[in-house]
Amino acid sequence: MLNERLADKLRREVANIDVTADEPMSAHTTFKIGGPADLFCLPSTADALRELLLWARAEGQPVFALGGGSNLLVRDGGVRGVVVSTARLSRIERIEDTWLEAECGVPLAKLASFARDCSLSGLEFAQGIPGSVGGGVYMNAGAYGGSLEQSVRETDALSADGGAVTVRGGEHAFGYRKSCFADGGTVLRTRIELSHGDRDEIAAQMDDYRERRRSTQPLEYPSAGSAFKRPPGLFAGKLIQDSGLKGARVGGAQVSEKHAGFIINTGGATASDVLGLIEKIQIEVFRQFGVMLESEIRVIGEDE
Repeated sequence: MLNERLADKLRREVANIDVTADEPMSAHTTFKIGGPADLFCLPSTADALRELLLWARAEGQPVFALGGGSNLLVRDGGVRGVVVSTARLSRIERIEDTWLEAECGVPLAKLASFARDCSLSGLEFAQGIPGSVGGGVYMNAGAYGGSLEQSVRETDALSADGGAVTVRGGEHAFGYRKSCFADGGTVLRTRIELSHGDRDEIAAQMDDYRERRRSTQPLEYPSAGSAFKRPPGLFAGKLIQDSGLKGARVGGAQVSEKHAGFIINTGGATASDVLGLIEKIQIEVFRQFGVMLESEIRVIGEDE
């Protein structure tokens, strides 16, 4: 009842936002795991998002910005405060010859397809990444030797106090699965610079990446993508496989038989199952090879 009253207050005070109290986060993550968010909000405009952040600050409510829900594990007790989904902020446009602008909620796969249709090359790697532009910039998403840092030039964002900022070039501080936004801020939109290419060649490259993913990754199961960061000079999946952990389980969470770098939800897995399996993998790989694997999955929320 308390969360529903707070939701009613938000609806009265901020326009262009849909609000749900006690929304199960399992419905909004690629892992299909997670307890309820106190308030789950869908703003329809960037202005509504800004007003929501200001409202939450005034109310003393923490805010978590949710993109595609990939690379994310929500604990079984759920998330206190406000979860704001950027799914409706999904505009893409070509702003100059080789420049595109995309709002934070645009799926990376959709952006890659838009670039292909413009005969612009540089985003082929993003075709199968399940996240959004906002999350992709936040974590410098990449695959197959490509990453967003290669094309992102400017990003408009909101600071924690709702102020507008524009980050340019090296100010993004891109690194392996990180950017300046890890220290705070909500991505609103980004501008990328690509290069001219042949549409058929771009499409063929995207098809090749799609087939590689289909044949090597457990796409038929819910997961958060690669579970561990790549250790320098090594491959996490191979270390896990060589440790004899392919198929290892904790509850409904399992090391994929298809690719040992993935932890999958075989049905009914809890966040506690996943975290227990992560710990089991880390302990065994370190015991056998002296390498401490670092989880790539972002964990939020509270235990039950």
